[in-house]
Amino acid sequence: MSKNQGINLDFTLIMIVLGLACVSFFALYTITPSLPSKYDGSNFLEKQIFWYGLGSFVIAMVMLIDYDRLRQFAWFIYGFGVLLLLMLELNIPATFVHGNNGAVSWFKFPGIGTVQPGEFMKVFLVIIQSHIIVRHNEKRPVYRGVKDDLWLLAKIIGVALPPMALIAKQPDLGTFLVLAAITGALILVSGIRWRILLTITGAISIIASVIIFMFILFPNETEQILVESNFGHVTERFYGWLQPEEYKDYGYQLIRAMMAIGSGQLLGKGLMDMQVYIPERHTDMIFTAIAEQFGFIGASLVLTLFFLLIYRIIHTALESNDPFGSYLCVGMIGMFTYQIFQNIGMSIKLLPITGLPLPFLSYGGSSTLTYLIAIGIILNVRSRTKSFMFD
Repeated sequence: MSKNQGINLDFTLIMIVLGLACVSFFALYTITPSLPSKYDGSNFLEKQIFWYGLGSFVIAMVMLIDYDRLRQFAWFIYGFGVLLLLMLELNIPATFVHGNNGAVSWFKFPGIGTVQPGEFMKVFLVIIQSHIIVRHNEKRPVYRGVKDDLWLLAKIIGVALPPMALIAKQPDLGTFLVLAAITGALILVSGIRWRILLTITGAISIIASVIIFMFILFPNETEQILVESNFGHVTERFYGWLQPEEYKDYGYQLIRAMMAIGSGQLLGKGLMDMQVYIPERHTDMIFTAIAEQFGFIGASLVLTLFFLLIYRIIHTALESNDPFGSYLCVGMIGMFTYQIFQNIGMSIKLLPITGLPLPFLSYGGSSTLTYLIAIGIILNVRSRTKSFMFD
């Protein structure tokens, strides 16, 4: 017997997202005057407010539909996402395909701006993989053999490969790694035997070790292979990460980011006191603006908000009565956790720099909409989770 609770909104999660939105607005307001001349006339604060407003409307629309309906349209949603990526690859239509910094990852529409299909593909992949796992497990409720687990693993990886391959060709290493993180998170909770997962993890570790040793022993040959594979930019970022002072062309952004964060010290320099210029500060490097102005204390408060965000999503996943809802939440956890860790990690030289925005804080229409769609799905799962008097 279930208790009639009406609409069960997670107001805590809503307040956390509102808090992150306020941080984003405030950071963009302080950054805008210090942006280079090429951004003159661009009011990123107003644009970000617009995207948050549109995202709030999208959340309301998502909440009106039972999230279980996503299972019925999972393949159509996934196919639509892959089609958009394929159109970018084939340069169709050429009038709207847009490239920037060597990557062809956007459609550009007059009056709207750029739209990045790879961002939306993150949510689409979570939906299709969650559907595949639930459907597979429903057909084998009692007994699952090793072959069943291997078949499930093949299906999960199989649907991830087409979008990952198309995104790798753009090239967009950051989004590629996010899709890999989503896939890894869902594989971990899919019910596949741990000995299979450990075997795969060991194989990946060996391959990664071989690549690293090849890079150390045969740097020129390895670099040539990466260039021919359309991953030449990886070597540049790798050099810029390990030896930014020596490879200043590749490590310039990292050097400036560490200077900004370090100069903030404990309490920061103060409001709008940013003396260190950093390229793309309003997008990928927005965390440095917070750390420079408000120091360790301000940066820690932002990290606390992110910790609470992940905690609430985990809480929703654990409380959900429906496996599909739980898997949706796990996929979103994989997406948010990796992006937060990667973005902040690259700002403090913990990880190589990749073009990944900081969720909810960095300016970006496609990315902000993607995160808010994810929050809408999580709120949907939460609102339709029933508590029972007798479990």
